[in-house]
Amino acid sequence: YFCHPYSSHERGLNENTNGLIRQFFPKGSSFKHVTQQEVLAVQNNLNHRPRKALGYKTPAEVFYGSIMKTQISA
Repeated sequence: YFCHPYSSHERGLNENTNGLIRQFFPKGSSFKHVTQQEVLAVQNNLNHRPRKALGYKTPAEVFYGSIMKTQISA
């Protein structure tokens, strides 16, 4: 996967995810005192938030659905 430097329009989903993370950790935030528990809470929140790009399914639903398909066909 290749993107040109300073071309955020080439990686829209990544930029959208960065914006979602910024809801929890605003730009300029220091991560020096952010705990692993706080990071995991944000991760859990984002992985269970419906995404338009995934047909309004959550990343967790898509991931586990893929795992189930793989196990069934194996």
